[in-house]
Amino acid sequence: MTIMPFHLAIPVTDLVASKTFYGELLGCEQGRSSENWIDWNFFGHQLVTHLVAAMPSHPAPNKVDNKAVPVPHFGVVLAMCDWQDLAARLQAANVSFVIEPYVRFKGEPGEQATLFLLDPCGNALEFKAFNDIGQLFAG
Repeated sequence: MTIMPFHLAIPVTDLVASKTFYGELLGCEQGRSSENWIDWNFFGHQLVTHLVAAMPSHPAPNKVDNKAVPVPHFGVVLAMCDWQDLAARLQAANVSFVIEPYVRFKGEPGEQATLFLLDPCGNALEFKAFNDIGQLFAG
C-alpha cells in the first residue's frame, strides 16, 4: 500500500506567529497562502493554518506515563535521527514543551521517543520516533 500525504486544517489566531513557528522553527516550506490561510509542507503532509477570531476550547488532557497528554493533538512520526535533530533544535531555541522529549513505553511494545509542544495559538503537536518502525502499531 502506498501511503499518501494527509491534509489537516487547523485554526490559528495569528498568521505571522504561525509563519515563525511552522516556517522558521519547524522548518516547514510555505506553499500557497492568502490573508486568511497558509499551506505548509508539514514533513511531507499538507497542513493549512486558517485564521480564526478565537481558538476553540479543548477538553482535559489524558494521562499517559503520568504525563498530561493534550487532546486533541497531531504530529508526525520521524526517523529517530530526524527526531533527535528536531528535539535538539527545539531545546536550543528554548521552546517550552508540554511534555519534554523522552522515551515512552521503554522496554515494552511500542517503545518510542516523543515530545509535545504547543504552537503560538495553542494547537498541540506531538513528534515521535521508533527505533523499530514495526512497533508503530504494536499492541
